[in-house]
Amino acid sequence: MPDVPVVTGYYRYTDIWFEWHQALPDIEDRAPVKAILAHDALVHPDHPLHVEGIKGVRMYIGTFATGEARLLFSSAQVDYLRYWLHEMKLTKNIVPLPYSDCLLTDTNLKTVSEVIYPDGGSLRQAIKVIDKNNKRLKGSNSLVTHRRYLFERVRSFWREKKGVWCALDFEAWERDHTVLTEFGWCFVAWENGIEVVEHGHLIVDEARHYTNSLYVPDHRYNYTFGQSETVKKVVFKERIHGLFTQLALYGPVFLVFHDNNQDVKDLNKLGVDLTGLSYVLPDSISDVKISVIDTSDLIGALLGDSAGDKRSLEKTCSLLQIQTQYLHNAGNDAHYTLFSMKNMADGDPVDIQREKRWPNQTPAGVKVELQPWQEDSDYSDTEGILPPPPRRAPQELEKLEAEETKTT
Repeated sequence: MPDVPVVTGYYRYTDIWFEWHQALPDIEDRAPVKAILAHDALVHPDHPLHVEGIKGVRMYIGTFATGEARLLFSSAQVDYLRYWLHEMKLTKNIVPLPYSDCLLTDTNLKTVSEVIYPDGGSLRQAIKVIDKNNKRLKGSNSLVTHRRYLFERVRSFWREKKGVWCALDFEAWERDHTVLTEFGWCFVAWENGIEVVEHGHLIVDEARHYTNSLYVPDHRYNYTFGQSETVKKVVFKERIHGLFTQLALYGPVFLVFHDNNQDVKDLNKLGVDLTGLSYVLPDSISDVKISVIDTSDLIGALLGDSAGDKRSLEKTCSLLQIQTQYLHNAGNDAHYTLFSMKNMADGDPVDIQREKRWPNQTPAGVKVELQPWQEDSDYSDTEGILPPPPRRAPQELEKLEAEETKTT
């Protein structure tokens, strides 16, 4: 007899809660199934689906291609309940699974992420919130949908605690972005389940006399998370190449930027091997080689922004209530970029998280209507916002190189 493949996936919460018990052939089995799925029962520490260390019940939120979301049970949870009820002699037989058309697989869902409900009230409210947001999503543009997919996939991958998540930032001379002045990094990885954190800040020795003040402050000597290192250009390049060699040892590499446009260009100019770089997160973390994550898109998803405008790192941190100091230092910016990503990825699914952060501020659609006091900062992270300076003629660049040589 040939092996029959086991198909796993997810069931809609509403199908399991409202329909499953009614479809059971033995009428006496219906009440126990209905009781074990009650809101207050699901979150009880004695419930068979209780997971040690978690207060409440762990469930899932899946999103469809339309951007709409559904609260889900995993098929493993539903299967376990069938056997538990029979083992406890609460049902006469092992009750049958819901009909196969109810099962949602990876082909039906764009993203699936965990969610914890600590009590029955939050579980009941979740159904209302999800339904309300699904109605609000109708008519949303593709950018909103894309950002929501990204947000949930980042949450899902982050919780797997695999690979390395590294925020990077370059600072350059404001009058010529080809003159790099600083580099900062901050990463989190896991070794045998233990979190590993590393960060650093490099200053280019030959570029010390190229100072900023016209568009952005010059804070290269104000690194607040450790000791800055001043190195020659050749060492600067070697250290960045060495960092990428180190990152590759951890497996999947997630490069985290706040507006990645210029930073990726700088990495390419330095000859960093970015083979396999992708701006789109795959379905599985095992398919990641080097993936780019942009926190400006994550905050855009959280705010429900449908425009292509990107908020500055300073404004992003302010909205997330993260205190910052000496931005436009490459090391500090890398730290705050990674911290803002963690702040969002460690939270609830996008709609629940948005409502917790800005309650009752989405009167229409999923876009947050910020209050004036929440929009009071006009400071900007110029990367990707200010236009690049005019391209310099070859003779001007030769003059700059000569000045660098003279000072060293």
